[in-house]
Amino acid sequence: MGVSASLFGLHDLLQREVGRTQYEAYESGKYNTGRKIVYSSDEGNILWTLCCWRRSNQNHTNTRKLMKLAKTVLGGTLFDLLMKSSFYGHFVAGEDRHKIVPTLERLRSFGVKPILDYSVEEDLSQEEAEKREVESSVSSAGDVKEDDAMPQYHVDKSFADRRYKVNSARTYFYLNEATCERNMETFIKCLEAVSGATFGTGITAIKLTALGRPQLLLQLSEVIMRTRKYMEDMVGGQGNVLTHHKTIKDLEKYYASLGDNKNVQDFLKNVTSDKEGILHLFPWSGIVDEDSQLSDTFRVPDPKTGQMRRLISQIPPKEEEMFRNMIRRLNTIVKTAAELDVRIMIDAEQTYFQPAISRITLEMMRKYNKEKAIVFNTYQCYLREAFREVNTDLEQAKRQDFYFGAKLVRGAYMEQERARAQALGYPDPVNPSYEATTEMYHKTLTECLRRIKILKDNGEDAKKIGIMVASHNEDTVRYAIEKMKEIGISPEDKVICFGQLLGMCDYITFPLGQAGYSAYKYIPYGPVQEVLPYLSRRAQENKGVLKKIQKEKRLLLAEIRRRLMRGQLFYKPKGNYVPI
Repeated sequence: MGVSASLFGLHDLLQREVGRTQYEAYESGKYNTGRKIVYSSDEGNILWTLCCWRRSNQNHTNTRKLMKLAKTVLGGTLFDLLMKSSFYGHFVAGEDRHKIVPTLERLRSFGVKPILDYSVEEDLSQEEAEKREVESSVSSAGDVKEDDAMPQYHVDKSFADRRYKVNSARTYFYLNEATCERNMETFIKCLEAVSGATFGTGITAIKLTALGRPQLLLQLSEVIMRTRKYMEDMVGGQGNVLTHHKTIKDLEKYYASLGDNKNVQDFLKNVTSDKEGILHLFPWSGIVDEDSQLSDTFRVPDPKTGQMRRLISQIPPKEEEMFRNMIRRLNTIVKTAAELDVRIMIDAEQTYFQPAISRITLEMMRKYNKEKAIVFNTYQCYLREAFREVNTDLEQAKRQDFYFGAKLVRGAYMEQERARAQALGYPDPVNPSYEATTEMYHKTLTECLRRIKILKDNGEDAKKIGIMVASHNEDTVRYAIEKMKEIGISPEDKVICFGQLLGMCDYITFPLGQAGYSAYKYIPYGPVQEVLPYLSRRAQENKGVLKKIQKEKRLLLAEIRRRLMRGQLFYKPKGNYVPI
């Protein structure tokens, strides 16, 4: 065995067993040594991990330039070897669905499950990214702005490169419909990879911007917000239509001055309601219908004249077809996931896309989450409206009787969102401080847990609500576990799971998995050359994240010293845990 081969095994030094009793110490804040923690990575090593973190802390801006220089100097083959023994080996599971299997099996043996993400990105210049985004965010009919247009839902060249100030989120830029078809096929291959290696416990992450033209998400998002404004103007209050608790009879009173108006009568026939009141002004189920026409759907009566007016600008037939194609692709993916018994997590994106993404995702839940949670939505808790949005969506799931799935994250676009809001003159959607975001996260999680407890107390299926606590924050993980105990939710209930990135915060993930909690690693994979944009961002994580891993660095060093003293330098433990 050569020197390099020896180094590759060093990342296994921290492989150790931990039981539920040991984890109690972790929960109470006493878990502060390297003992009892299990770390697992097939290709990485501890010493290189420590070096990566140290170098990342010193140099944030030149990582991509250094990678490109190394590739030029070393050539493709040697560069690939270098990356596999460093950043790539630490943050990426492998090149394809077959080469990632050893990593998945090793994680599984220590009680950890995968969320697979094919992390290939185009390495576009800023100019090319801006050009694509502007062209694909404006209708061929032009960027028509009504009198009540909302600036945040229209493209602005200054922020057209959506990678601006974003480190941790993968970004897709629309090229054509054929590319979207290939993205769909890639996501389906991810589903097949998860299904084949995880025994029904895996998850695949997808982005809606990979499946269609961003212009359509912008227009649909603006429609949703203009619908809320229409409802607010008519009945007062604020928020989602569902939160007003108005009935069809209430609407009839508002339109009474118009007399026996056929437009109004036809409109009211299509309002979605139940015994508790109106859910939606429009038949949103038509969104997941591949033959729905956006231009014909989103029209409301003018309260003064009774004439029907559009809440969306006229969409040309070709772009209507593009929207139907996007929905068809998503339907195909989710249907395949259901058939393979794999869950889908639809990632959150920028706030100017998110109303449409969440609305479509909720309709996919309604359609496919009839017996269990297949589709999960993602909620970014750095947003001021996070609690309100989750609460509203929970209420819709309850009233329409489908299983609700949510991934709670802090969020990936904060700096970009703030800068864009200031530049375009609309309210900052982001919480004012880190502490406010933590409070929002905990408040939102607590509400989800409260509703789960109600289901349990009423003898209903607690799995009607499934939550992933996706956080690298140790205090948030501890908070979740304490709340679970407080209200009587056990790991075996399978309603709460935890997730962290591959290569980060192993000291949180592995004790969770081995203590019987449902624990996941978010696992990127793909060819070395094609995941470089992802790797460069991972290497350029901001100092706030790097500060959070100081504890992990201390644990790694302490365990290295302990192993050296015991003569266990090449110790490779084997796990025998079965994931929840």
